[in-house]
Amino acid sequence: MTDTIDPITLAVLAGRMEQIADEMDATLFRAAFNPIIAEAHDASHGLYHALSGDTLVQGKSGLPIFVGVMSFAVKAVIDKAAENGDLEDGDIYIFNDAHLGGTHLSDMRLVRPYFHDGKLFCYLASVGHWHDVGGAVPGNYNPAATDAFQEAFVLPPVRLAKAGTIQTDIIDILMRNTRLPQSAQGDLNGQLGALDLGVKRLDELLTEYGAETVRAALDALGNRAEVLMRSELTDLPDGRWEAEDFLDNDGITDVPLKIKVALEIKGDTMTLDFAGTADRCAGPVNIALPTAVATAYVAIKHIFPGLPANAGVMRPIDVKIPEGSLLSAPFPAPVGGYTETILRMIDVIFAAASQAAPDRVVANAYGTINALSISGKRANGQPWVMFSFYGGGHGGSIETDGLNHGNAPISTATIPPMEILEAAYPVMFKQWALRPDSAGAGMHRGGMGATYEIEVLEESATAFLFGERGRFAPKGAAGGGDAAMNVFAYEQADGWHTPPMASKMVGIKLQRGQSVRLDTPGGGGYGPAADRAASDVAKDVAGGLLTPEHATLTYGNAWKEVTQ
Repeated sequence: MTDTIDPITLAVLAGRMEQIADEMDATLFRAAFNPIIAEAHDASHGLYHALSGDTLVQGKSGLPIFVGVMSFAVKAVIDKAAENGDLEDGDIYIFNDAHLGGTHLSDMRLVRPYFHDGKLFCYLASVGHWHDVGGAVPGNYNPAATDAFQEAFVLPPVRLAKAGTIQTDIIDILMRNTRLPQSAQGDLNGQLGALDLGVKRLDELLTEYGAETVRAALDALGNRAEVLMRSELTDLPDGRWEAEDFLDNDGITDVPLKIKVALEIKGDTMTLDFAGTADRCAGPVNIALPTAVATAYVAIKHIFPGLPANAGVMRPIDVKIPEGSLLSAPFPAPVGGYTETILRMIDVIFAAASQAAPDRVVANAYGTINALSISGKRANGQPWVMFSFYGGGHGGSIETDGLNHGNAPISTATIPPMEILEAAYPVMFKQWALRPDSAGAGMHRGGMGATYEIEVLEESATAFLFGERGRFAPKGAAGGGDAAMNVFAYEQADGWHTPPMASKMVGIKLQRGQSVRLDTPGGGGYGPAADRAASDVAKDVAGGLLTPEHATLTYGNAWKEVTQ
């Protein structure tokens, strides 16, 4: 039946199953307590294969990086359940161990087996970024961590619910290991509610269509995803292309770290080989192997945007991650800054792919989420933790300029609005604006980065920054120029200072009225700057995106004639 299911039924069932995941996303976004989930949508839900754990369907609002890593999370639960030997309907497993489930310890994963007529049909999973899960730094982005225990409380896969009964002792442990138990409890309840909704909607779907038809549709979707991927690869030239880029440092030792890839296409197959990448480092820019594999999938989805969110896409692609590298760090290596490393992985994959198919690839985006945490105590003694990430410019493409002030290409999340942050925490944004002259020049320029300046309103606070691109600029493509680099500064009694390691720092003491400021990178330009229309340059100058001096430096004087 897998090969004979009619196209109309397949399309209907695919839409219905995507809607289930979408509804689960929406349920958590509405119920979550912390803005990283509720406003920024740093979460995801999906359906996963009963035996392999492979991704079957994921919600469109969830983070792309979770498409790949959540299959590893489900596989970890499958292994744990086999070890226990008593998987039951109504069981729910919970964990945050990034070395098993990918990403970092802030991402709490819930995995629930779905049974139909007493038989395991598939798994449902929910992941969300909790505001605080212990560790040395409020918000958990600790750029000075040298092992996972300095980043957060590590929870292996444990059973949160047994046959539908919540194990309250597990919740007690979780709430004791966070600075913000009310937020954590609210987020947990939201994830449980999303899983309940997923079960209800799957019950309705299987009652209407039958388990065999739905199972056949899932099999067909995976097979068709593979066929589509092979077709896309066949359209590209055979060959081998290499690219490399660098992380500023690991937060411990101020030495650049290389990430290198060789992309090879042969017929309908592709190899991504990361040999030559730096070895595992002391600091938290390591990533676990599941995260590295998932990142390759995210990059592929950007290059081939029409492909579905299904594990079948990766069947023709061999991802080679060298053992002992910072892309395959074993437990308990610190991995809290995984976002910075996977962004550089995407950058080098794009750079290699741009040599094979420049029309499919954009120039580098700004390349850092700038994880900034500011924390302290209110006048009544209650702790507060404002953790957020911040935007920058996206790369130009063959068709258009890059997006101004967007979010990172690992994510469909949004940047939390400053009104929400100001309402929730004792801070005031003195600036939230586009950063002039930050985009890479080109026929199609990159997008503009941003400037954020945040003033502390309580008596005192402590800030922590985990960023990148402070020493290596986002690169242009097809002859386009590089973008401006990341700049962070913080205010003290004797004036403004910048971190010794450029993009990372812990324990910045702030007093009432003092501020921190981020000038985020833009995106790289696409195509030679000489090919940009003078009228477009003049428009950017008139709009304040380019200063006249920078416009003349990068594009010459032709734009001035347009304004005369």
